[in-house]
Amino acid sequence: MKFLDEAKLYLKSGDGGSGCVSFRREKYIEFGGPNGGDGGRGGDVVVECVAGLNTLIDFRYQQHIKAKRGEDGSGRDRSGARGADAVIRVPVGTQVLDDNKDQVLADMVTVGQRVVLLEGGDGGFGNARYKSSTNRAPRRADKGWPSEERWVWLRLKLIADVGLVGLPNAGKSTFLAAVSAATPKIADYPFTTLHPNLGVAEIGEGALVIADIPGLIEGASEGVGLGTRFLGHVERCPVLLHLIDGTQENVADAYQTVCEELVAYGGGLADKPEIVALNKIDSLDPETLSERKAELETVADGPLLLISGAAGTGVREALFALQKIVLENRAAEQRADEPEEEAWAP
Repeated sequence: MKFLDEAKLYLKSGDGGSGCVSFRREKYIEFGGPNGGDGGRGGDVVVECVAGLNTLIDFRYQQHIKAKRGEDGSGRDRSGARGADAVIRVPVGTQVLDDNKDQVLADMVTVGQRVVLLEGGDGGFGNARYKSSTNRAPRRADKGWPSEERWVWLRLKLIADVGLVGLPNAGKSTFLAAVSAATPKIADYPFTTLHPNLGVAEIGEGALVIADIPGLIEGASEGVGLGTRFLGHVERCPVLLHLIDGTQENVADAYQTVCEELVAYGGGLADKPEIVALNKIDSLDPETLSERKAELETVADGPLLLISGAAGTGVREALFALQKIVLENRAAEQRADEPEEEAWAP
C-alpha cells in the first residue's frame, strides 16, 4: 500500500428538503385543511477515527465528498426523510486543517472519535405549519436551507512512542529492523527511506512503537533533500532517538546539523527529551571510537549511547533507556488527567 500522509478534500453537506403545499381532500369531509409535510434535514459531513488504517491513500482519487440532500415533504403530513451523512474514515493521528492550513478543525487521536465538520441544511416547513385560527388555508411552504461547503486538508501524524532522527545513512532503518518485525528498505546510499515506517519493539513486559522518517540534511527546513515535511510524524513522540553515523569524519557537525533543522522546523521538537546514540561502532577500532565519542560529548547534552544496529550491540540498553522516558511521560499525563481532590476543611 502506498503511503500518503496529506490530502486535500472538498466537502459539502446536504441541502434541506423543501416543504410541501397540500390540502386534505376526502369524500364527505367538507373542511379538510392543510396537510403539507416538512422537508427532511440534509446530511452532515462527519470525520471518524477508525482502527486498521495507517495512510490517507483512500483520498487520492476521492477528493469530493458530499452528503445527501434531505427529501421533500409530501401530503398527509408526511415529512421528508433525513439525508444520509457523509462519513470520512481516517486513521488515528489525523488532523483536519482549514484551506490555508492555519487552523486545526479536528485532531483525531482516539479510535471511535467523531467530529461533525459541516452540518446539513434544515428542512423547509410545509403549509401545515402555518395554519392558524385566522389563516385556515395557508399556501405557503418554505424551501430547504442551503448546505455548507469548504475545502479542508487532512494531515496524518503517526502515533508513536519513539521518533528516529538523524542524517541520511545514520542507520535508522537498520535500527528499526533490528528491534522490530518491520522490514524497511536498507541500502548503502542516502535517502533509502522515502516515507515513514513504523515498528513495534518488545521490551520487557511492554512494547514501544517506533517511527522512522527520512533523513534530514542541512537546509532541509528550506526544502533541500526531502525537506522537513515528514517531521510531523514525530511531533507526538515523547522522546527522540538521535542516531549519529560513527563512521563519518565529523560527528559533532552531524549532530548539530540535525539539531538546527529541528529548531527551524519548530513544533516543539527541539525541546523534546532526546537520547543521542553513536551508531555503527562495530566498524570502528577502539581508538577511533574513543575519539568520536569524546567529540560528540562536547556538543550533545544528556546521555550518550554506543550502539550498532547491524551487530545488535547496545540496542537493548537503548530500548530500556527509551522505555523509561516513555513510561515517565505516560505517568505524568495520567496524573494531569486525574481530577484534583478538593481540600477538606473542618
